[in-house]
Amino acid sequence: MVEEKELFEMGVPNGVGEQMLAHAFEKFDIKLEQTEWGPKILGEYDELVKVREFLETAIRDRLKELEGE
Repeated sequence: MVEEKELFEMGVPNGVGEQMLAHAFEKFDIKLEQTEWGPKILGEYDELVKVREFLETAIRDRLKELEGE
């Protein structure tokens, strides 16, 4: 019997660019779903936690880059 894993959804945070999303999809087992309220990332809870941390770090790094640090 195949065990169904529960999927959760997370909205795509402001400031996440296409390249960041592309890297996240390469690195994690997630899917993107377009809803009437905007794009959502779907995946298992643990994966979404990792994705959130990855995107936060990517945004922080990009801001530092833009500030010239």
